[in-house]
Amino acid sequence: MGFFGNLFGKLNLFQHKDSEEDDAENSEELLPVRSRLHVEDPEERRKFVEDCLSQMADATDVCEKLSSEYNLVTEYLTDMEELEALPKEERIPLNEDASRLVQLSGEQSQYAKRTSQMSDAEFDRMHRVEDEVEEAIRKLDKEEHMRDLIKKDLARLEGEKHAYQYRKRELKNTLGNARGMVTITICAMLTCLFLLLFLQVGLQMDTKLGYILTVGIAAISITCVFLRFSDARDELYKVEITMNRLILLQNKVKIRYVNNRNLLDYLYIKYGIKDGRELNALWEKYRVEKEERRQFEETKTDLSYYEKELVRKLNRYPIKYPRVWIHQPLALIDGKEMVEIRHSLITRRQSLRKQIDYNKKLAEDASAEIRDLAREYPRYAKEIQGIVDSYRT
Repeated sequence: MGFFGNLFGKLNLFQHKDSEEDDAENSEELLPVRSRLHVEDPEERRKFVEDCLSQMADATDVCEKLSSEYNLVTEYLTDMEELEALPKEERIPLNEDASRLVQLSGEQSQYAKRTSQMSDAEFDRMHRVEDEVEEAIRKLDKEEHMRDLIKKDLARLEGEKHAYQYRKRELKNTLGNARGMVTITICAMLTCLFLLLFLQVGLQMDTKLGYILTVGIAAISITCVFLRFSDARDELYKVEITMNRLILLQNKVKIRYVNNRNLLDYLYIKYGIKDGRELNALWEKYRVEKEERRQFEETKTDLSYYEKELVRKLNRYPIKYPRVWIHQPLALIDGKEMVEIRHSLITRRQSLRKQIDYNKKLAEDASAEIRDLAREYPRYAKEIQGIVDSYRT
């Protein structure tokens, strides 16, 4: 929680400048909340601060999980730079072993083409990730199922939000109509009173009963209108509170959707697939193919030997993951292949950096929201700091 801890110090950190506006390219902007916050409501104020803190904690947790994968990809790139920096004479034995590996792999692939279940590129790609592919299939299935559920939640929440917006407009119309009815009632009462006064003074008529009826009817009408106005006003307040809470929930679901979508995009890039079903199909083909290639034991023995030789020689240098290169020996002797692998790693790292930056921005924006709230309402600053301190403990 190092990043989370750095976002909050003592209360004077609420004096910091406002955070920058969201990047215009970010299509998943969160709905504004603080502008609709009823700050004077202590429960809603506490809920707002706790939601911001929860958003910070969730975003930080995602950052920490992604950082290990980001560091791993960076170390792969560092190994690549170390290899390219080796003197030519030291690359010769490595290239010889790599060439032999490529040759043996080609011979094996030619034989396998007779009953091949998948392309060599697909087999090699699955071979590189076979230790994690079953877990990846389960993870993809879980995340794709979660994506569908989140989409349904977003659609449901959007529908509820529109329903409350419609009800809010109705209530505002009701309030406006109530004001108009009061005005009309008062005008009608004054008109009747003036007419009764004219009858009493001008025509010497007894208008006491008229006065009583006029005032009584007006009082009853105004009372009914007032009750309707009061009910509509109270309901409007409740609708606004509910809408604000609904927007907070919608923001949470949007954050989950963005993280879910970014994770799926990264996994699709990593495994070179369009969806989890494709990876599952590739995995089933790979299992059949691997069993068939078990017949190539002699060739595989040679492959094993040269793989060990390549790893042994690579271990002489500051290469952190030498075994990676036995699955991509062509890159050691073919500059184009090395460039393609580097591009793939850079693409993966950019995808991870995008996710990390997005979640850092979420945490920073949540921190800024709390600081801004404390700055705009200094009378609640100590209370807000207390909530922050209790959350950190």
